[in-house]
Amino acid sequence: MRKPVVDYRTFRLSKINEPQFKHLQYLLGWIGYFALYFLTENLIPHEKCYPVHCGLDDIIPFCEYFVIPYVGWYLLIVGSLLYFALYNPDNFKNMMKFIIVTQIVAMAIYIIFPNRQDLRPDEFVRDNIFTDIVGLLYTFDTSTNVCPSLHVAYSVGIASTWLKEKSASKGCKTFIGIFCFLVCISVAFVKQHSVVDIFVAIPVCLLAEWVAFGKCRVHKRTNK
Repeated sequence: MRKPVVDYRTFRLSKINEPQFKHLQYLLGWIGYFALYFLTENLIPHEKCYPVHCGLDDIIPFCEYFVIPYVGWYLLIVGSLLYFALYNPDNFKNMMKFIIVTQIVAMAIYIIFPNRQDLRPDEFVRDNIFTDIVGLLYTFDTSTNVCPSLHVAYSVGIASTWLKEKSASKGCKTFIGIFCFLVCISVAFVKQHSVVDIFVAIPVCLLAEWVAFGKCRVHKRTNK
């Protein structure tokens, strides 16, 4: 096993401003996100949200098996942040910058343009463990404030960061790239998002990519 580049055994909250631990400050972005998520979910009534829909939504069938990449997305976030925290703090910061930008833009849209989707099936045709998971998912993941999709935005940010990770093998990058793609389309197949939510996430990702990685490349070129 590779030796971590940061020795977290010596970490204390009082040391978070020290250079070797300063990248962990970006985790505070999650606190702001969850606070805004709670407010938007509880202060904006469902009937005040504009329904998002397009023709492709009616063509794409519900497929409960796509809940595997949809739920696996949570593990992907945690695993990626843990890896970069241990082995590449710079990419940890870059990935968190990407995520924070998408969070800020998405929350601004949710507040200015509250939205929802009405695509969930009234009942499941099949009864299996995967439909059980989707049903559980529906109970805690509401159908409001869905456009743009943060599942998609985070996945693009994670894939972008891994593709730039020099220590990652081609096989690892290929696997993560394919998995992130499956996450992006899974949101439509489990009827958690409209296809519109996927496409609206694209310009948000382009902005986040420029903030997280574009400025770094410009800085490197100017220093040559």
